Formats: sequence, structure tokens, C-alpha cells
Amino acid sequence: MGAAYQTLHRRVSSLVCRLHSTYVRKMRYLNQLKENDSLCRQAQTSGTFYLFHNLSPFLQKVGKKYLVPQLSAAEVRQILERLQEAEQWMEKSVLIGCSDEHRPRFALDLGALDKSVIESELQGSFTDLRKALFVVDGKDSPLLAAAQSLLRWHDSHQYCSKTGQPTEKNPAGSKRVCHASGVTYYPQVSPVVITLVSDGSRCLLARQPSFPPGMFTALSGFCDMGENVEEAVRREVAEEVGLEVESLRYSASQHWPFPSSSLMIACHALVAAQRAEISMDTLELEEARWFGLEEIVEGLKREPSSSKRDDGSFLPWFPPKQAIAHQLIREWLQQQTA
Repeated sequence: MGAAYQTLHRRVSSLVCRLHSTYVRKMRYLNQLKENDSLCRQAQTSGTFYLFHNLSPFLQKVGKKYLVPQLSAAEVRQILERLQEAEQWMEKSVLIGCSDEHRPRFALDLGALDKSVIESELQGSFTDLRKALFVVDGKDSPLLAAAQSLLRWHDSHQYCSKTGQPTEKNPAGSKRVCHASGVTYYPQVSPVVITLVSDGSRCLLARQPSFPPGMFTALSGFCDMGENVEEAVRREVAEEVGLEVESLRYSASQHWPFPSSSLMIACHALVAAQRAEISMDTLELEEARWFGLEEIVEGLKREPSSSKRDDGSFLPWFPPKQAIAHQLIREWLQQQTA
């Protein structure tokens, strides 16, 4: 009986700890902000703000580092007052998270205002998100990606697809409502499979014409309606490089804001070495080829700026560590060298 009581006590204690952990409290607080409009408006007065201009985040360069400043509500209001803008601008912000101390974080796009004035006032610049994600600290990248995706969604969903009437954003930006039809719209993400194909001793990487010169990455594509992840991986590999996947395994996932808001589902796929001849879809890809172990090691060391040869061609280089494709390539390398 004593042992049973101790076991039960440990389980109850563990449950209580989980319920009162910092993470649980933070998640519940964020949910309250999404559901309680008055509480969210109150939080806007004490929260911090990430600024955007036409979906480009504001950065400040300090030495060789790029920082993402978090402005207080008072600082944002001061800027808006200098630009003679109304208080209603704060209502356009969207909730993107909060600190462990429950200080809410919002994103605000000031695209309708003079960019040069804001940059001069704050001594920084609005930077294209693709560039920003690869120069800022790793902890800021997910917030910037989530913020841009949510801001873009609100910009493109200002009218109801059923009635054509304007939709209204709630203070947190977690939904939009058409009061004419009663329809509530929630932000959505599109599932994308990204797959590193291997034949056992080599891995397959490809590039599209729109990629920076020399950059190769894993195959990727949107999931079709009704597909599961496994079906999407097999179809994409067959379509893009003409290979048949024998087995696959899940690696990880990552939110990616391009082209809009995608959930990248990363997998490793194995094809038979005796049936590894590439038949590339030239409408999708510019180049696809197998890479051996040494090429992968060298490519991971190479920077985009050092990839150009004297004859104008480019040595292969791979996505930076913030991208999940980089993780897939690293995992394959570790498996080969284990």
C-alpha cells in the first residue's frame, strides 16, 4: 500500500509541476490574449513591438551583428505621433508571442508610412525577410517568420470570400470575422514536404532557376489535397527526378514564411542504388545531381561569397543552418560518418 501511495503521489506532483511550469503558464496566457479582446488591448500598452514595412522587418546593425529591436508601446506611439498618425495604428498589430515573464510581443506593419523617416528616426533599416532570416540571431528568426506570415494573411483576407463584405480583425490578430455572414476566418498554413534523397552512399540535391547562383538544396513540394506525407514525398521525388522511393523516415518540421506560410515537413528518402539514374523535370528544376561525401563536406564549409570561380561559374553551396534543408544534409553526413 505504501509503495502504491508513493507512486500516486509522484504522478500527482509531476502533473502539478507540469500544469504550473513556465511554458504552460505562458501558453495559457497567450490563449487568453487571443480569446479576450479587452485583455489583449490592455497588453498592447505594455508589450513590445517588432516593426515591419511592407512585410520587411526592421533591423539595426551593431558592429558586425544585426539586431531585431523590440520597441515598447510608448516608443512606437512616439514615432507615430511624430508622423502625425492616429492611435488606430496600434490596433493593426498582431500578437506573435510573449516572454517567459509574460511580456507580450506584437508585430506591426507601417507600410503606408514614409520608410525613410522611420529608418532615420530609429537608426536602422527595413530588410527583405529572406536576407534577414540568415543574418539575425537564431532566436529571432522564428518570430520574424511567424510575424510576416500573419501580417501577410491579414493583408490578403480583408474581405469575406462568401459575401465580399469587409472582415474585421480581432485585437490579437488570431482571426477575422465577417459580420455580414457570421463566418470566422483563421490563419492557415500549407504543408510542404522537403526530402533529402539518398541511394545509400550519395545524396541528391537540386536547384531551381530562381535560386542564388550555385545553391543546391533538397527536393520540396506542396502536399496535394487528400495526400498524406508519405504519398507527397513519393510523388514529388517521382515527378521532379524520376526516382521511386523505397523507404522514408521523418526528421523534423519548420515553419517557413515563403511563399506565404508553409509548414516544412522534412524527411529522408532512400532509393535503390541500381535504379538511381536521374530523369529531371526541366519545368521545375534547372539542375539535379548526386553528391558524394567529400562534396557535401566541402559544400557545407563554403560561403555563397566564396563560391564563384574565376571563369564565372559557381561551386555548389548549401542553405545556411537556419534552414531545415541544412539540417537534413547535416543528418545525412552524420549518418555516413558514424
